[in-house]
Amino acid sequence: MLTSLALVFLLGLAAAALCSRIGLLLHLFLETAYRHGCYVRNSTKVILILGLSFLLMAVETWLKGIVSVSGLLAVMSMACVLKIKSPEKVTKRLSAKFGKLWIAAEAILFVLVGAAVDIRCAAQAGAAAVLMIALALVFRAVGVCICMLGTELNRKERLFCVIAYLPKATVQAAIGSVPLSMGLPCGQLVLSVAVLAILITAPLGAIGIDRTAGRLLV
Repeated sequence: MLTSLALVFLLGLAAAALCSRIGLLLHLFLETAYRHGCYVRNSTKVILILGLSFLLMAVETWLKGIVSVSGLLAVMSMACVLKIKSPEKVTKRLSAKFGKLWIAAEAILFVLVGAAVDIRCAAQAGAAAVLMIALALVFRAVGVCICMLGTELNRKERLFCVIAYLPKATVQAAIGSVPLSMGLPCGQLVLSVAVLAILITAPLGAIGIDRTAGRLLV
């Protein structure tokens, strides 16, 4: 058992190192093109990054059953290295481009989740699901407080940060359907509880931010 865990850990480190190299190679490619007077448009960069991201996601499918690889973590590693190595003005322009794509992608994501969810499964979970969500929010609040240790924020500002981090929506919508797509028996329940977390925390956080911003922030 320990040997298997160690192997998975080492493979995870190797995959992360490889994906960071992909981000570095992409940065070097763009920098070399710029030095030689070949100016790559931001729209072209977005297409190139998306293509590599889809390729990394496909690698996860190709290696399924052979090696455990997370395509999402691979994409994140590549993007992190690209952000670190690239000038700030370049990363801001790319973020703006991806932000425009996210407007349509967000709508598609939540429509697909809404079409797949069976809210009756969440109703069957009942109070246990709500209690689990509440405990998750408590741990989330503790994590936010730990992250603010050593900062110059006062108590009111720290409290506002805790409230601002209560909403949970995008990640839950993105990965809540993974167990269902894998055919697991608990898939529908996991997706339903993920949607329930969105329905509880999103309004709670939005109302909390609106009501407390004027009182807790200058």
